[in-house]
Amino acid sequence: MKTGGNWRARLRYEFDKSMAGGAVALIGWLALISLVVISLAGAFLALTGIAPEGGEPVSFIEGTWASLMRTFDAGTMGGDQGWGFRLVALVVTLAGIFVFSALIGVISSGLESKLDELRKGRSRVLESDHTIILNWSPSIFDVISELVIANQSRRRPRIVIMANKDKVEMEDEIATKVADLKNTKIVCRSGDPTDLYDLDIVNPQNSRSIIVLSPEDVDPDSQVIKSVLALVNDPKRRPQPYMIAAEIRDAGNADVARIVGGKEMQMVLADDLISRIVVHTSRQSGLSAVYSELLDFDGCEIYTIEQPALEGKPFAAGVMAYENCTLIGICDRDGRIHINPAPNRVIESGERAVIIAEDDDSIRTWSNEINLAKEAILTPVKRPVGPERTLVLGWNRRGPIIATELCRYVTPGSHLTIAADTPEFETDIAGLRLPNGNMTIEHHVIDTSSRAALDRLNIPSFDHVLVLGYSDDMTMQSADTRTLITLLHIRKIAEGAGLHINVVSEMTDVRNRELAEVTRADDFVVSNKLVSLMLAQASENQFMAAIFAELLDEDGSEIYMRPIGDYVAIDRPVNFFTVALAALRRGEIAIGYRRQRGDDEDHRNLGGVTVNPSRSEMLTYSPDDMVIVLAQD
Repeated sequence: MKTGGNWRARLRYEFDKSMAGGAVALIGWLALISLVVISLAGAFLALTGIAPEGGEPVSFIEGTWASLMRTFDAGTMGGDQGWGFRLVALVVTLAGIFVFSALIGVISSGLESKLDELRKGRSRVLESDHTIILNWSPSIFDVISELVIANQSRRRPRIVIMANKDKVEMEDEIATKVADLKNTKIVCRSGDPTDLYDLDIVNPQNSRSIIVLSPEDVDPDSQVIKSVLALVNDPKRRPQPYMIAAEIRDAGNADVARIVGGKEMQMVLADDLISRIVVHTSRQSGLSAVYSELLDFDGCEIYTIEQPALEGKPFAAGVMAYENCTLIGICDRDGRIHINPAPNRVIESGERAVIIAEDDDSIRTWSNEINLAKEAILTPVKRPVGPERTLVLGWNRRGPIIATELCRYVTPGSHLTIAADTPEFETDIAGLRLPNGNMTIEHHVIDTSSRAALDRLNIPSFDHVLVLGYSDDMTMQSADTRTLITLLHIRKIAEGAGLHINVVSEMTDVRNRELAEVTRADDFVVSNKLVSLMLAQASENQFMAAIFAELLDEDGSEIYMRPIGDYVAIDRPVNFFTVALAALRRGEIAIGYRRQRGDDEDHRNLGGVTVNPSRSEMLTYSPDDMVIVLAQD
């Protein structure tokens, strides 16, 4: 009995295993049952000699064929004669009905299962030379929009997205929020970007570049670092280096990220990037338009490209060698970036030029004669800079970085007032450690959307006002709404005082900037947009993160706006070659200008800012116009 029990248990086990094989196994069992029934019916008819009434007995083959036809089509038995033959045909037909009903159910279930699998986005991507985006965040739509513009000149461009999100939901959101994909196709897959098996689905081995976004999780940096670690240490990875652009929020995690990613990764420190741009823009309104112009693909971009025509020439001669491009630096043979190097630095063979241009096809030296109005170039005048009073309304995790950066740029005796009402506000203020003694700080716990509370701060007495979003404690839209209310109050306060108050605001969603224009603030820094632009650029240019690290470093050359009347005489038309030479004589590089005219406000809302202008065009400037330069201070 024990042996028999084991035998039956073994049969049941093997049957269960075969049934667990899915639709293919079930179809195999149904085919076997059909074969057995049809064969038995054919053998029975051949052995018994039962035949239709008035007909001859059939052979095994004929009986099997007749049974097969009745299995396929129940209506076939309608014309049978003779009760013996009818009975056999009825049994075969009933078996056929059972088998084919089950078969239809199995096939339907299999198709539904396959469709569910496809809906989950778990099939492997077979694209090549594609851009991969890992993780999902509000920044993804701006990243896609920029990549679509960059991909217009490419053949069959593809963007593959993997995140812990339903595939159909991702596709629906992209279709809703990205207006025009042009020639780019989006492929979405659901999975864990930190898992080696899931990463293999998006086929990183054949990718062009990889963007790792900071997800909306409790500890986003750890997820980004794990994804990069999985990519670079995958046993099946390609021998060629990857081109990875990764978003890191906390600068404290930068060293670990560098160790993990090595030379294959460009790191975008999101909070650090936004904080520095907010500080620079607060002191010089209009700079956010310059940064946006340099970062987006719709207009001028920064290229790193070898220029044999410049080899052996000093850097200053290279700056003056282009009419529709702007040379701003050098990438040496070790990959180090030098923005605005010494004018007499000789450009060596194998070094790359860092150039602002419309596109790489337009980068060529100017062969015509350069017309310079040297008599229009003015002697540099040192403008005295005094202490500044700055007010910060609102608070988020970038607040401490902004306060620290402000302290590096102001003169001794400056003062910073911070007002907000976030849960961690007072703790953050208590932990502030400023790098020097140039600036004193005071803080107030108030509701920054209250007009009465704002009136008590005496806002007209401040030189600069920064309005930060409550993005850590509110949703994106709620934070921007509160920022908008604060800006409207400041506008009314300025109108009541009959003064112009320099106001710069941080917005989270670029779509809310248009609503905020009614507040007449001097400038808006759209944080999510700028981070997205930076990531998209870094995925196309392996030196972009290093270039912007130099541009935003207080020890290097940074972007400044200065009165153009300090550089050239504005009582006559001059070309930008003359402006560029005036800047070079001061150890600076002129990259554009800001002319605030009604007809200069173009559709891209740059506030009259023009980056990389035509250098031969003659223009007349006014006392309010500014030249945009790269300078040490």
